[in-house]
Amino acid sequence: MTKLLKMLKDESGATAIEYGLIAAATGLALVAAMPAISSAIGSTFGSVAASMQ
Repeated sequence: MTKLLKMLKDESGATAIEYGLIAAATGLALVAAMPAISSAIGSTFGSVAASMQ
């Protein structure tokens, strides 16, 4: 019984789980934003390449 209570009070894994959730949220935000960013970067590089020729 004391081992069960000790395990329930242990919060050492909570930080790792929080960091994992933050990383997952950041990944989802990047996946959602990448199409707009990639098209903007592509058009910028295209205009730079056209002006250099």
